[in-house]
Amino acid sequence: MTKRNAGVLMHPTSLPGRYGIGDFGEELIAFLDWTRAAGLQIWQLLPLNPPGYGNSPYGCHSSYAGNPLVISPDRLVSDGLLPAAALSGIPKFPDAHVDFDRVAAFKNDLLRQSWEYFNKNAREEHRDAQRRFEEDNKWLDDWATYAALKKRYDEARWMEWPRPVAMRDPAAMAAAKRELAAEISYHKYIQFVFFRQWAAIREAADARGIDILGDVPIYVASDSADVWANRELFQLDENGEPTVVAGVPPDYFSETGQRWGNPLYRWDVMREREYRWWISRFRAAMRFADIVRIDHFRGFAAYWEIPASEPTAINGRWMPGPGLSLFDAIRHTLGELPLIAEDLGFITPEVNELRRAIGIPGMKILQFAFTKANSPHLPHCYDPMTVVYTGTHDNDTARGWYANATPEERQLAELYLNGQGPIEWSLIRAAFTSVAQTAIVPAQDILGLGSEARMNRPGDGEENWSWRALPGALTGDHAARLRSLIEVTGRGSNL
Repeated sequence: MTKRNAGVLMHPTSLPGRYGIGDFGEELIAFLDWTRAAGLQIWQLLPLNPPGYGNSPYGCHSSYAGNPLVISPDRLVSDGLLPAAALSGIPKFPDAHVDFDRVAAFKNDLLRQSWEYFNKNAREEHRDAQRRFEEDNKWLDDWATYAALKKRYDEARWMEWPRPVAMRDPAAMAAAKRELAAEISYHKYIQFVFFRQWAAIREAADARGIDILGDVPIYVASDSADVWANRELFQLDENGEPTVVAGVPPDYFSETGQRWGNPLYRWDVMREREYRWWISRFRAAMRFADIVRIDHFRGFAAYWEIPASEPTAINGRWMPGPGLSLFDAIRHTLGELPLIAEDLGFITPEVNELRRAIGIPGMKILQFAFTKANSPHLPHCYDPMTVVYTGTHDNDTARGWYANATPEERQLAELYLNGQGPIEWSLIRAAFTSVAQTAIVPAQDILGLGSEARMNRPGDGEENWSWRALPGALTGDHAARLRSLIEVTGRGSNL
């Protein structure tokens, strides 16, 4: 990523559509067409793995599997994997947000029908493609077995399963795989369909000159196939419960910090094994995206360790991360990867040194820029090797931020931006005119929406991740306005 460019942040679940959640159907293709018309060259999304508690894409049940809820029913029909009659009598879903419980019940029923239809009617080309998919994805057996066991035990966490299967006793695992063969087959099929549809989306983006910017969360969920299948890589007790958990100390978002609850790694074991697990994760991440943002990058330099018994993140301590050795191992095996460091929060010189040693851009957030004069988040302070955002999925929308900003912040913003018109377009213009090589804008800011459209409130598990754009919200006028700004700021190499 050496040319000046610009992009939009829009998770697929936030797209319109008649099935209650954005998916890999025609609305996504229309969004890619709009993105191209706007002159944008990057589409950023959040992790596409199966979300766990609170529907968070940052607390997934697997780092490898795809989220079944974004599979397109229409594409299943057009691909010959579901009879058209299955889509008659679609329930009425809300347009402005995702009702995850209702959507999951509806989508899972459709996917079961698709699997049954496939077993009875699949063309030989589909069966061959599925066989190749299963042979090429070594993670699939662990994931499908985990998912089948989770269903058997009423969605209980794996640590609460009967001990033989929780601890992966060979005899117990062999018996479970025999008994759950059909359910395991179903989950393998769902992943085949997900990646078949995602491959078509990647081709569509590539044909339009759009790079997909994905996300690798530094941590994985405790209740995940990743931890269940690799217990020795995590700091767990004899029952599989974390002894220490991840989070961050008190910061901009929370006075008590953020206690994420993810298990922490045994970096000594990772190092002894030449970081093979992490290399595999990055290889998987490149199946989802052309460019990868490393979430919570500072944790690779030093991370906040919280005793699992602590209710908040206040009483933690900083511990050394793996540093450059991890990224050297990844580069040695996978070559140079297009990466971005999410280097926000409490950033020390060692974090900056690590990022520079790897040679990847960091991030700046314009909403953070107006708390003091000469803030590092102000555009005149940027290094060109920077990705600037008006805000991220963790921030309020630009309009919501401005409405809730302190009088001092608003005064400084007005003085610095000298904006005419809505605050969101003043911030977009500041991002695009900056020296940062890449500028990313959430779709909510392009649409000029307030706090009601916020994607995530860190530390608050209620109603996050559910925002959806209304049908037709992103218009030709929005595209034309962005395109004009891209042209004048030199961010449009393919215009």
